[in-house]
Amino acid sequence: MGSYDYTKDPSGFVLLSDFVPQVIQEIRYFSTYNFIGERIDGYEEPCAVITAEAARALKAVSNEMVVLGYRLKVFDAYRPVAAVKQFVFWALEDNDVRMKPYFYPEVEKDETISLGYIATRSSHSRGSTVDLTLLDMSTGKEVDMGTPFDYFGELSHPDNRDVTDEQYENRMMLQRAMVRHGFVPYECEWWHFTLEDEPFPDTYFTFPVSSAYLRRNRA
Repeated sequence: MGSYDYTKDPSGFVLLSDFVPQVIQEIRYFSTYNFIGERIDGYEEPCAVITAEAARALKAVSNEMVVLGYRLKVFDAYRPVAAVKQFVFWALEDNDVRMKPYFYPEVEKDETISLGYIATRSSHSRGSTVDLTLLDMSTGKEVDMGTPFDYFGELSHPDNRDVTDEQYENRMMLQRAMVRHGFVPYECEWWHFTLEDEPFPDTYFTFPVSSAYLRRNRA
């Protein structure tokens, strides 16, 4: 195991919308519509915060997708360490299962860590991981990926062929575009990608998701 640094310094981070103005944001952990059912610790504003390097790569993905008639829709990007701790506590200690029918009907809550859906130390906290899907500009609706975002189950694995051919190809369209521009997919979640050359591979950040905090504290 390597050693890790923790910091609240947001230098090197940006608002994704400043780099990719056409991005659509639905920051689920600022809302109550997520697998826990309440706003998550550290989410002070519904905005996607991310490293500048990952933002530039996503701009290239977005440009490619817009030509094809799609926009990127982001559910989460940088995730504070406090949020990850809340997820782990929920998985191991909290008895609340109110959102089970929507997000994890096939698995038990205490299995979500061992099955790879909740991380005890998340790449999101290093700032270069993003959860996203595509929105079809001709219909104004999300592209059908076979499961919703944050569905904890094998059907969410990108290579699962129990989805329809169309749903599988939609996943691969997103994955191919992300990989072309430097992102690495995650085997358990079709929506999750991490920048391969991430600028902070050993640093986990503790500052809140907040445009105001970013403006006040960036060097």
